[in-house]
Amino acid sequence: MAMNKNTVLAWATFIMIVMGLILIGLGVYRYADVAGWGFGAVGVGFLANAWVFNSLKGRV
Repeated sequence: MAMNKNTVLAWATFIMIVMGLILIGLGVYRYADVAGWGFGAVGVGFLANAWVFNSLKGRV
């Protein structure tokens, strides 16, 4: 299976969205103390990066 640049960015976006949701879920359900805020912030950062990767498709 040949992967072009758009396919690579699509997979990277998908993986980052999944990881971001997992980190936010860990922050909400697993860690109720101060560490949960860190997990949530990193998860939001992953979602922001995924948004950037998604907007780069077709432009790189």
